[in-house]
Amino acid sequence: MLSKADIARLRSLREKKHREALGLFVVEGEKVIAELIAEKFPLIEIYATPDFRSEISNLKFKVTPVTDAEMARISHYPTPSTALAVGRITRHAPAPGELARGLTLALDDIQDPGNVGTLLRIADWFAFDRVVCSPECADLFSQKVINASMGSFSRVRVITAPLAPVLIEAAQAGTPVLGCDLGGGDVHELDPLHNAIVVVGSEGRGLTPEVRAAVTRLVTIPRHGRAESLNAAIAAAIVADNLRRRQS
Repeated sequence: MLSKADIARLRSLREKKHREALGLFVVEGEKVIAELIAEKFPLIEIYATPDFRSEISNLKFKVTPVTDAEMARISHYPTPSTALAVGRITRHAPAPGELARGLTLALDDIQDPGNVGTLLRIADWFAFDRVVCSPECADLFSQKVINASMGSFSRVRVITAPLAPVLIEAAQAGTPVLGCDLGGGDVHELDPLHNAIVVVGSEGRGLTPEVRAAVTRLVTIPRHGRAESLNAAIAAAIVADNLRRRQS
């Protein structure tokens, strides 16, 4: 049986300020928790109803049993799932010169959690070496970001850092910094690149001025219709696909 303190603590993790204060975050949902367990992600607590416990009974993981009524009280959803897990927040800083090597997806103040999660999936799909999020991006440890990433959250190396300084450092090392922008050159004309940074800005504002100044080349996806713009995640996927196809 969960104590009132346990319930209050788990419910408080809905808000970023409490997540940061406790250094903990919540993951909820059968599929995403099963994926994290399969990836050996270091979850520290799992609460589950009998329906979910039967699915992971063959895994060596301590699970705290809860009733459906208790799950309803700790759930972050209007319709509770059968499992809720807690993980410890860990943030990574870039190692010196790290962004100069391989492929990096950089998110410049992307504040929509669904877009951030989808961009993690894209980086995972195209085997980018890392994702760098500016401090103003949606909280990586929010439930919406984690669910939208569909398990990629556990596989992609994510760095949080002010973008302009790390982009400038990479550019000085000779790494192309490609900024997605409607006024850029045709992305289909890129030369093969094994080291590159793809920078995506918010849909409403685009690249921030300081990040734009650090970009070495603006690229765009040619428009053939009348749509004003593409979703940030769709644009990133098309650019990533072009980079990977040209490597082969």
